[in-house]
Amino acid sequence: MQKITPHLWFDKEARQAVELYTSLIPDSKITSVKTIRDTPSGDCDIVSFELAGQPFMAISAGPLFKFNPSVSFHVKCSSKEKVDAIFHKFSEGGTVLMPLDSYPFSERYGWVQDKYGLSWQVIFLGENDAPQKIVPVLMFVGKVTGKTEEAINFYAEVFKNSPDGAGSNTGANVFARYGKGEEPDREGTVRYAALALRGQEFGAMDSAREHNFTFNEAVSFMVPCETQKEIDYFWEKLSADPKAEQCGWLKDKYGLSWQITPTILNELLGGKDKEAAARVTQAFLKMKKFDIDGLKRAYENK
Repeated sequence: MQKITPHLWFDKEARQAVELYTSLIPDSKITSVKTIRDTPSGDCDIVSFELAGQPFMAISAGPLFKFNPSVSFHVKCSSKEKVDAIFHKFSEGGTVLMPLDSYPFSERYGWVQDKYGLSWQVIFLGENDAPQKIVPVLMFVGKVTGKTEEAINFYAEVFKNSPDGAGSNTGANVFARYGKGEEPDREGTVRYAALALRGQEFGAMDSAREHNFTFNEAVSFMVPCETQKEIDYFWEKLSADPKAEQCGWLKDKYGLSWQITPTILNELLGGKDKEAAARVTQAFLKMKKFDIDGLKRAYENK
């Protein structure tokens, strides 16, 4: 079962950013770099990489979307020295959101936006060993503040019932809630929750403080699908904004962006036949929900 992949949208800096990330975080590597041509954004570099074994993808596709703290990434470290080293590197040219310090939930923690705008929460785990070192964290703000618990239960239900057979590795748990006197956050809303989708950990939290951002397409989550049945299922369950449907992208009812992608697409675009790959590119640019048979016909020039 292929993992859900965080997808990062950069203007022109995908390669440089990924080189930084993979150099800072242990057990990380770039797995491929390719270019798709003649898109509405021109020629776009696509970089596939891993951070501590977690698959990621980055694209340089123009200045359409900007990163913000509504989606950040926990970096779980086994020593305070690693926390300090990673935090200070991410801070260079960036913005500190929570200073590196001791907090009730960790002896060493800091939240920072790097020079590209992407947010990282670097945290010391103490004696605890985390099988997943990089964890996406969703912060529900603005119109969706207070809906974290509803959202994680919704996502858990969607993935539990999916036809991909990964439902047994899915679940949601609330670990901490806001208490009385913690306004503007309402008592009982979610301070932090954990969500497993296909066995992968996600974090989620409410924040009722005034923010000038919300979820957008700068960070989306790719759901790889083997069959058209899987694509159809996730599209029906998740898509809530017809205007956001394009090239396999959709937005759910909380505004979070997903990409419902056929696994065969990498094969069709990554072969030696550049003309066939170009036909596939032009075919999928016209699609909203991906049609696997349509992609195959484009590749075969039928």
